[in-house]
Amino acid sequence: MELVVLSGKGGTGKTTIATAISELAKEVIRIDCDVDAPNLYLFYKGKDIEKTEFIGGKKAIINMELCVKCGKCQNICRFHAIENLKINSFACEGCGACTLVCPKNAIELKNEKTAETFITKLDKGIISRAEMEIGSDGSGKLITHLRKNGKRFNDNEKLTVIDGSPGIGCAVISSITGSDAVLVVTEPTKSGLEDLMRVVALCQHFGIFTMVCINKYDINEEVAMEIENFVASKDLKLVGKIPYDETVMKSINELKPITCYKDSIAEKAIEIMWNHIKSVL
Repeated sequence: MELVVLSGKGGTGKTTIATAISELAKEVIRIDCDVDAPNLYLFYKGKDIEKTEFIGGKKAIINMELCVKCGKCQNICRFHAIENLKINSFACEGCGACTLVCPKNAIELKNEKTAETFITKLDKGIISRAEMEIGSDGSGKLITHLRKNGKRFNDNEKLTVIDGSPGIGCAVISSITGSDAVLVVTEPTKSGLEDLMRVVALCQHFGIFTMVCINKYDINEEVAMEIENFVASKDLKLVGKIPYDETVMKSINELKPITCYKDSIAEKAIEIMWNHIKSVL
């Protein structure tokens, strides 16, 4: 079973809830697919047992010893990545058009390292994660690679919890493709409702079973009710309503899962939600 935890935007409590579910489920494989801002590993004291370079694409390189300065490469580049026979590596998309028109074969495409991927061993299970290079984009290829890395350590009996990226972009699509269920974490604001609508539309387009959790529901119960009405109208499962709790901020500051704080009202609500999720799935 693969469960992806998503949110319409950052800051809704997605990672807090993904971490809590991972703790409550005991034997799990954790995958941090929020590659632009990975922080799942911060809540654990683990040891990196694997570290590899991830090649996300290619960049063009000009061999000036062979170049005859004809300018054909500059004229053909639709991304305007070549100027005065110099290639802007940030603008280059690695399409290879310049290599085709160069009369002296002075341009070649070289692999570009966009991230380093890690397998971090914990007391129980592992985390599959990545650290992006400066200026790199979180791609669907990288997300797919992280998920495959995690599957190598799964004996098909463990739950896989994926901490997805916020939004509805390519990284999110790669996170949910082929998964079994999605838990969307939202908050009771007008923008939170709009973000939820977009994420739900995406999940329904790909036919993924979708559940919803309202975090900090009691800070605006009127909008929380609007969210409940939307969830009901889409025939989705509202599996949790978590109250505002300052202990959550304490858990973040101390880098401990919220499940470590048994007097927390948020922790109790997440436990109830996890039992609901298990019954639904």
